[in-house]
Amino acid sequence: MGADEVTRFLTALAVDGKVSASTQNQALAALLFLYGDVLGLRLPWLDDLVRARRPGRLPVLSRVEVGAVLACLHGTPRLMACLLYGAGLRLLECARHAREGCRLRDRVTLLPAIGRGALHRQLERVRVHDGDLREEVAGQLFYDDPGGISPEASGA
Repeated sequence: MGADEVTRFLTALAVDGKVSASTQNQALAALLFLYGDVLGLRLPWLDDLVRARRPGRLPVLSRVEVGAVLACLHGTPRLMACLLYGAGLRLLECARHAREGCRLRDRVTLLPAIGRGALHRQLERVRVHDGDLREEVAGQLFYDDPGGISPEASGA
């Protein structure tokens, strides 16, 4: 393969294969290594090469905008948003942390003060729920009045 074939191959990766820019760059680097260091041939610069497009950057919210978003949220979604933003957690990490708390030891991060109390309350609710599951009473309704709603009505 000469420079024309290499150009067509790399262009086809970007256009037909719709690969990312980093994948196309890796293929180019591999071909330049093969031709230059292994085969001892020099490829002229590939001027007609169609480059894969790099994705645009996502916009970054200002502190005021983040505050406005957080002000619209309540309960668990607010707690999770605070952890995502304030602790830099990924979504799955956040869901696991809100469920399992300090039992997760695979990543160290800072906990924002704004979420500390809410996280402790969430973990207490999880602890109570786990206890209810162990006792097989989760989802059941309890009433002092024997004429109240029947256990079948609770969906248990």
